[in-house]
Parts: sequence; structure tokens; C-alpha cells
Amino acid sequence: MCIIFFKFDPRPVSKNAYRLILAANRDEFYNRPSKSADFWGSNNEILSGLDMEEGKEGGTWLGITTHGKLAALTNYLQPQLDRKARGRGELVTHFLTTEVDSLSYLKKISVEGHLYNGFNLVAADLSTARGDVICYYGNRGEPEPIVLTPGVYGLSNALLDTPWRKLCFGKRLFQEAVAQSQVLPKDVLVAQLLDVLSNEEAQLPDPAIEDQGQEYVQPILNKYAAVCVRCPGYGTRTNTIILVDADGHVTFTERSMLDKDPSRWETSTHEFTLQS
Repeated sequence: MCIIFFKFDPRPVSKNAYRLILAANRDEFYNRPSKSADFWGSNNEILSGLDMEEGKEGGTWLGITTHGKLAALTNYLQPQLDRKARGRGELVTHFLTTEVDSLSYLKKISVEGHLYNGFNLVAADLSTARGDVICYYGNRGEPEPIVLTPGVYGLSNALLDTPWRKLCFGKRLFQEAVAQSQVLPKDVLVAQLLDVLSNEEAQLPDPAIEDQGQEYVQPILNKYAAVCVRCPGYGTRTNTIILVDADGHVTFTERSMLDKDPSRWETSTHEFTLQS
């Protein structure tokens, strides 16, 4: 279970406005091995965390490159997983390491979507010179990917903007924070967005999540009904904030759980300017 909120405006009128504000939670088993976000790739041009689970090594859930390619993944809540399906984390890694544009990549993936368990994939080409393009595809939804219009979006473990109560609640909190983004110091904006991602208020009852997850037992679904998920041995273990300003300056902040302990966290920030 993961959740992503993002607002994008490729041509902001104000110099103080952000082209992209993205806030995301990664929910995973605490004992699943992974690396915190850092630069990697042939020229250290890719910034992401990495999955180190045996057989899934090198996959990721969210990443961005210095050339403006960005991708983010969530799983689709489904009753049974196909253990023989391909690892979904490779969908992000392959996009970040290829020269293919976002829409063409998602069209290719839409043909191969049946090879994976349920997923949602947001892929973007961020270019200060040419303008930003953000696309979406979910293999449990429409057969073709779509190009998104500027605006505010939410994505959890159903299709894009499916009105689960926790998504609507979190999206409202996210919009309240980004509404002040032009007047807040950057560190204050990041702190407010991290607060949004840390909200543990369960949004119950939610018939939509209950219907999609009907084969799960109710107490587990109830734990999933918050922006920040907390279960024994499983839950939100990474918060990520990505800001891209009008000049293409990127601020990537990651807050990660330490030693499988929900009371201990560390925060790191990477900054660079897009080379596109």
C-alpha cells in the first residue's frame, strides 16, 4: 500500500511557483531490504531508493534523473498475487534508464501489462526548455495510457483519483499545504508535506476500499485506511517530497525509518538542476 499526491503546472505564472510538487509514501514490510535514495547509474544521473529483495534487486518505487525523467509506482490492491509475475519495481527502473519518452514508454508497457500484478505508473519528462509532460497508466484500468492535464492528483492502490476516503482526505491536506507554497520557505513547505504524509487518522468506514479488498480481513483493511499505514511489521517506511521550481531546480527530500522502528527516522535531501 502506497500513496502519492502531486500538483504540476508546467508554465507557472509566478517565478516563485513550483512546476511540480510531489509527496509520496512507500508502505512495505519493515524487514524487506532496500537502499535509501542516492544517485546511481552509469553517470550517477539517477536518484532513487532501490529494492534489494532477492529476485527483485534494482527495482524501485520512485525516482528522478538529472535529465528530467521521473517515475512513480503504486501497487493495485487485488485479492491474490501471481507469484510468477514480473517484479513491478523494474517498470520504474527501466524508464529511468532508457531514452524513450514517457508516453511511448507507457504505450509499450500497456501491451505488456498482463505480465505483472496490478500496478499504477506515473511517468514524466520534465524539461525547462520544452515544457513538462506527465502521463499515467494502470494495468487494471483503461487499455491506453493518458497524458495528464495540469492540476492536482492523488494515487493510492486503486486507479488514479479513485475516491477512497483516505485519498480524498490526504489530497485535501496536500492542497492546503501547496496553496501556501509560493509564500512559505522551502523547508517549511517540506515539513508541512511530511506532516501530511505522517497522518495516521483512519478514514472509516470506506465501502470503496472494502469492496476492492473484500478478500482481506476487516482489521487489516482498517489499518490500510490512513495516509500513513501502521501495522505490526508493515507500514509506511519512507516519505518522499520532490519539488521542481520554475528554473528546474530539484529538491528531493527522503525521510526513512531506521532499524524497522517506527519511532526512529532519518531525513536526507538531494538538490540539483535539471539538464533539460
